[in-house]
Amino acid sequence: MKNWSRRELLKALGVSALSGGLAHDLASFKFSEKNYELDLDQNFVKPDKPITAITLGAGNRGNVYGNYAGKNPENMKIVGVAEPIPVRQERYAEKHDIKKKNCFATWEHVFEKPKFADAIIITTPDHLHYGPAMQALEMGYDLLLEKPIAQKWQECKDILELAERKNSIVAVCHVLRYSPYYRKIKEVIDNKELGELVSVAHFEPIQHVHMSHSFVRGNWGKEADSNPAILAKSCHDLDMLRWWIGKKCLHLNSFGSLKWFKEANAPEGSTARCTDGCAVEKTCPYSAKRIYHEKQSWLHHFDLPKDKTEWPDAIMKNITEGPYGRCVYRCDNDVVDHQVMSMLFEDEITASFNMEAFTSYHGRKSRIMGSMGDIVGDGQEMTIVNFQTEEVTRWNVKEHAKIKSGHGGGDWGIAQDFVSAVSQKDAKLLTSNLQASMDSHQMAFLAEESRKSFKTMKVS
Repeated sequence: MKNWSRRELLKALGVSALSGGLAHDLASFKFSEKNYELDLDQNFVKPDKPITAITLGAGNRGNVYGNYAGKNPENMKIVGVAEPIPVRQERYAEKHDIKKKNCFATWEHVFEKPKFADAIIITTPDHLHYGPAMQALEMGYDLLLEKPIAQKWQECKDILELAERKNSIVAVCHVLRYSPYYRKIKEVIDNKELGELVSVAHFEPIQHVHMSHSFVRGNWGKEADSNPAILAKSCHDLDMLRWWIGKKCLHLNSFGSLKWFKEANAPEGSTARCTDGCAVEKTCPYSAKRIYHEKQSWLHHFDLPKDKTEWPDAIMKNITEGPYGRCVYRCDNDVVDHQVMSMLFEDEITASFNMEAFTSYHGRKSRIMGSMGDIVGDGQEMTIVNFQTEEVTRWNVKEHAKIKSGHGGGDWGIAQDFVSAVSQKDAKLLTSNLQASMDSHQMAFLAEESRKSFKTMKVS
């Protein structure tokens, strides 16, 4: 047990000061730090031999799951790759020692050959999920499918129907389900430490530069090439709400728009590119020159030389000629930059969700309210207050879990469970299987329909 100072208590509860009344109310509470240890490997079934996989799309996400195989060769081996950008394909093939005959320019070429692996890893752009997923399932492959499942609700249902008919293992990459922090919240809720769940308020601050990089200049800026932002960015969050609550959503509504990142808001003197002599470039928070060239940040979508001394010239060439150098007010983006949702679940449980671009910070925030306690959490640390025992406890993921990958450990967590499920032919070993992901995807599609129609939607 730890004795808390007043300052530590304020920090843990997420408030800057306690009023006299609130301080009096908490005066009798007992403040401690519980040792909630979490065993990440408790359900892992080590395979007799490594499963084999073919990666479709050797970009950022393809390398995340490929790196799991590289670090755990006894569990997974990458034996093929499809990638149209030559430098990405070459680097991926070299990293995983893939035979030349199993390197392909596009996903279609993979399926021209007879089945030569256990599984397909689909990390292609969003609009290229449906086609390869359907073809892979038809040929008998199991799937590690990057979210979102597909661009249309009917396409999601098509994939589910085929997967069930083929009795295939399909893991959807809702990786937060495999993050120790989010698992711990689920455990606290399921153990009734909060009593009966009443309401959840969840907030995703995208962070303003992240928004400009990914959803204005980047791959997810146009709905036709990707998905609505509520699905492309926040199906993680809707999936998390559905998983935590453990009951179906009955009704929802949503509001939001593309308010800021459009030409009507372009500053006077701005130009089509940050490198075209823009008069406000030096003070613009979205300056490509400052973000990419000076700070050398947000470079994970750039194909840079191995020699870092060559990076400055390569980055400047990219922002002079490529999509990431465009003025954020003069792009072809059309997805929203802010959106809110209200939801009614079974058993009278309510939930709210905010997706916001205009923050100086990122990291999901949650407030979970039960009849006998509540949780305040920020993705790293949670504070749990028990109304009955008047005990306040703290859990910090860095102190109580080993994090080996991105998304708070979730990236490799799902890869590990996928290995178990495929090697054992048991979809129950997956937390995020295809069926479990359907509800949150439907919620996202209906939220977008609600946003456009100003109607409350009934969830079937």
